[in-house]
Parts: sequence; structure tokens; C-alpha cells
Amino acid sequence: MERYEGTLFSVVKDSRGELCQKEWLITNGLGGYASSTISFMNTRKYHGLLVASMEPPVDRMVLLSSLDEEIHIGSIIHELSCHKYPDVVHPQGFSYIREFVDGPIPSWKYDVDGIQIVKTLFMEHGQNTVFIKYNINVPPDKGICRMRVHPLASMRDFHELTRQHNGISQESSSYGTTVMVSSREKSTLKLHLVSNAAYVPASDWYYNFEYAAEMERGYDYHEDCFHPGYFEVDLVQGINEIFIVASNEKIINISLSSVRKVYEAENKRISMICQGLNYTDILPSKLVMAADSFIVMRNSTGKHSIIAGYPWFSDWGRDTMISLPGLTLVTGRYELAASILSTFAENCRDGLIPNRFPDHSGDDYAYNTVDASLWFINALWKYLEYTDDVPTVRKMWSTVDDIIRSYSRGTKFGIKADTDGLLCHDGQLTWMDIKVGDVEITPRKGKACEINALWYNALAIASKIALKIGIEDQSFAEKAEKVRGNFEKTFWNEQQGCLFDCIGYDPQGKEYNDGSLRPNQILAVSLPHGMLDQEKEKSIVRKVQQYLLTPRGLRTLAPYESNYIGKYEGSVLQRDMAYHNGTVWPWLLGPFVSAYCKTKGHSLRSRMYAKELLDGFIPHLAEAGIGSISEIFDGNEPHISRGCVSQAWSVAEILRAYSEDVLVKR
Repeated sequence: MERYEGTLFSVVKDSRGELCQKEWLITNGLGGYASSTISFMNTRKYHGLLVASMEPPVDRMVLLSSLDEEIHIGSIIHELSCHKYPDVVHPQGFSYIREFVDGPIPSWKYDVDGIQIVKTLFMEHGQNTVFIKYNINVPPDKGICRMRVHPLASMRDFHELTRQHNGISQESSSYGTTVMVSSREKSTLKLHLVSNAAYVPASDWYYNFEYAAEMERGYDYHEDCFHPGYFEVDLVQGINEIFIVASNEKIINISLSSVRKVYEAENKRISMICQGLNYTDILPSKLVMAADSFIVMRNSTGKHSIIAGYPWFSDWGRDTMISLPGLTLVTGRYELAASILSTFAENCRDGLIPNRFPDHSGDDYAYNTVDASLWFINALWKYLEYTDDVPTVRKMWSTVDDIIRSYSRGTKFGIKADTDGLLCHDGQLTWMDIKVGDVEITPRKGKACEINALWYNALAIASKIALKIGIEDQSFAEKAEKVRGNFEKTFWNEQQGCLFDCIGYDPQGKEYNDGSLRPNQILAVSLPHGMLDQEKEKSIVRKVQQYLLTPRGLRTLAPYESNYIGKYEGSVLQRDMAYHNGTVWPWLLGPFVSAYCKTKGHSLRSRMYAKELLDGFIPHLAEAGIGSISEIFDGNEPHISRGCVSQAWSVAEILRAYSEDVLVKR
């Protein structure tokens, strides 16, 4: 696979619904991005043509909300934009769209009364800068034609909304082709049109945009946008090439040649990512580019990290470590993998890597997780398997050692190895961590099955790494053997033929076995180092396959359980209740495929079944976040996509399982 081949969407007249729902996304490697629907009708407060990361990869601000283009043919005005206002969609520029091609450099083809327009968007990697390119072909039979472009600015934090206020101002350059918009939040948007154009200042506000996705999610959904004026270009017969550059960076030496160089550089970067991977199947070929979008530079460390999901997540420890093999190792980007591991190793405290870096610089790191550190050790092991890079692993040994010793003697949040060697922890520290007020939606305080599977896996890895780097320490192997000796008799549910999800404690402190059928136990089979015999592993896989497997991943709770909620919808509280109580998570399909193929000896038949499961996501790549995989889906059919439209571990685990278990690439 030498280059990314975008998917062509041919647009028909009755496709307004799809054009105003399906979302595209391009990113800049800093956490910044541009995103909207195919029609350019923003449906989220997170949509915008320039969402800049002010302190990469966080502190993100929607600077440029949209560009409203007009084509004037004589006295007739054709408006290409699209907005939702109360009770009306206006303009309806989607009616001019004939084709859309997805990808890291997406493009749109318009037909405006015979004038052919190709619009292309791309970002400069490592800069908060977006380029909008127009190739406009005016036929000889057209009279006087011109183009007007109206920028609409929001100048706000991407979690918030703007209402008309006096804190935004604009200033145009003496050259007439550059405008600078400033806000009281000290953010600045610079707009430059590269063409023989004029800028006409005309400061005013556009009111009451409605964002349908925010209304559906139960949030405020009205916004006003600042209109500083417009660019105007006289069009000539034949080809007109026009660029608009939007940035919060200093714009200097902008010319057609300099913009073309940026375009060529981004195309080359994309080709380099694809080069040498030799994927011929559709799914992995598409997901390789989606994988790239999550890898970002973190300013506070000077190293790389992984955005958990677009549009609203920052970089989370657990998500990063689960995602790292699929995003960086199977794609051959080993230097990035080492940089990401180093980012989190350097911020390990008391044996805990950060659960979450804050959304805003200056805020405290969150360490409230029991499994992120254990996933770190697993990711480091995978890195060693792929690269045999012992020197890098040796540098991170102190972090591995600190994690094991801190967990063994006890660290924050009640994390401590019990007398039976199994790991205990407080509530809401696993990935099923939703809490509403003081109420734990999925209470798992005590000993969770997947945490102890990860704990054993980490101990076994530590023992092997120690030998690899020349450290003689039998304590890791001894601890691992103790965990192995007690895991099965503690967690095995003989009646159900699977694992108890958690050995918990009720409010009175009395121990109980939680037999709820959840997908967490699949990790006891899929992780590199397991403890169960083959028959028990097969029994777990059959149970999960029977009740939890869907075409979009694994349900978080079996439908026959009393707490099962089959639709992720309604108020924030209703959605929180469903989040881990039936909602389907695509990332869990990765461990399921690995577990299934493992119990079948990676036979050809098992690999073909796994391929069929994973290829089921191909239609989804054109359904929600185009070219990517959503965060979650409803537990009930038809399994509607929900949450973030592009989630790191969804993409990563599908790509990893495809590579390691279907293609058997290591």
C-alpha cells in the first residue's frame, strides 16, 4: 500500500440526511483538527474548520466555525454553505454537491449552474493551520462571475458556546487579503486569501445556529458566530485556483507556491505512513490513516501521546496503552511507540501512570486508575516483541519495577496485593468507571477479574524482562505463581462456566461474588500470559460469543441481566446508566478475536471467521465518522453508533487483531 485511496461518495438529490449527518475529520498531530458534516452543516459544538490546540494536545479552541461561500453569476447568487437555524435549514448548499472523497485530504465536487468547483481541505502537520483550496472552472459561456467567502468565527473553548458579545474584534491588513480576528480569551485567528482578491470589512453577528447532536445529547445547542467581513474574487473563464489559509500561527510569505509546498509535504507524509505496509485488504488499508490521526505531540513532555477520541477526548493513560500496539506497532512506527511509552513512564507516580492528562494546561494530572499501569507493562512487552529494542526497554525498567513494587506493598486508591497475591482496589478505578454523584453505576470495588488477569500478565512480563536485561530477581516469578495458584479458585464460576466479574464488597463490607456476565473476562484469555487451562478458556469464549458478541463489538452486560440497557440515549444520566450496562464497545472485539483464534490454534477456519467479524466494520467506515470507528454502539439492534465518531482504541484493537490474528503478522 503506497498511498491512501479515498472512498468516493456519489451524491444523489435525496441524500440531504446523509450529507448533514456523516462527519469528516482531518488532524494536525497536535490535537487540533478540522471537522464537520459532508454538507458543512455543523451539528456539534466541536465542529469547526480550525479547532486549534493552544497547549498541544489540549486547550482546544474553535476559532473558525465555517466559511460561507457564494458564487455570483450576473445578478444570481448561489450559496454553497449550510446551517441549521430554528425550524429551518438555510442555505441548502448541499444541493450543489456532486461528489465527496474522504481521507486525510478530503475533497468535494460542486456543480453550480455549470461552474465546476473542487474544494479540498488539508492541515499543516505540527501547525494550527488549515488550508482550503478551490479549483473553479468557469465555462466560456458564463458572463461576469465572482466568488465571495464569508468567514464565521467562534473564538471559544471547544466545550463551550459563544453568544454575541463585545469581546471579539477584527483588523484587516493594508494589503486587503488578510484579516485578523481577536477575542478576549487572548486567542487570535488569522485569515489570508491567496488570489487576486479583496477583503471587505463588515463586522456583524450571525445568530442562533442550532447543533442537532448537542440537542440530542442534552446540552446547550445554540450559538452566535462573529462575521468580520468577506473576501471577494473576480473569476475568469477557465481554471481559477484560490486558497484560504486560517491559522493562529504567524502568517508570513503566503503565496501559491508556498501553499503548494505544504500540500505536497502533507501528501508525502501520508504516503510515507502507507509505504511498506503491504495491506491489500480494505479494512486495514483504511484504518492505517485513521490510526495516524490519534498520534499527537505533548508540549509538556516534548514527546508523543495518543488522543483517546475525536472530537472531545484528550490523552488518557488506559486508552493510550491499549491503543499503542494497534496504532504504532502493527503500522511499523516504532520510534513513536517508544516516545509515547516514555511520555507516560516519565509521569509515573507511586506506581501509577496518569489516567488522564487534563483538558487545560496547569490543571492537575489524574492518577485514578488501577489498570493503566498494568496496560503500560503489556504495551512495553509488545514493543519488545516487535522491535527487540532492549536498550529502550532497559531505560523503562525502573518504571516497571516501581509499578510492581508499589502494587505489591500498596499504593493510592486502595491498590494492593492481598495475602492471596490477588490485587485489590477501590471502586471506579477500572475502565467501567462511571459515577453519578456518589453512586457507582458499575460497582467493582474489591478484586476485578480483568485487573487480576492484567496483574498476572504484568508479573510474568516483569520476570521475563528482568532476565532479558540481566537482572536476577525471582520475586516477580514467585508473585506470578502465587496469583496463578489463587486466580482460578477465586474467580471460576462453575455454575456458569465462566469467571465471576468481580469479588466485591457490599456497603457493610461483606464479600460477595458478582456473577454478572460482562466482557472483562475475555482478557484472561487474550492477554499474552494467561493462567487458565484450555478448556476453561474455550468455555469463556463460548459464553462471551453467545451473549455478548455483536457485529459491532462486545456488549458490556448480557441482555438477560436485570441491569441491561439496550440503547445509549436520553439525558446525561440515562446515557451514563447505559454506558457499561449493555452498550457495545468495538475495542473489545480485538481481545475477543485474539481469544477466539488462540483457543482454535489460529487455524485457517478461525482466522477466516475472525476476518468476517472484523470486515463487518467496513460499512461503518462510511456511516458516522467517515474512515474511522465510533466509540460505542447500542446494545440492541440495529446497533446505532454513539459517542465519539472516531475512537483510538476502537481503531487500534480492530487493526491489531486484523494484523496479528487474521494475517498473523508480528
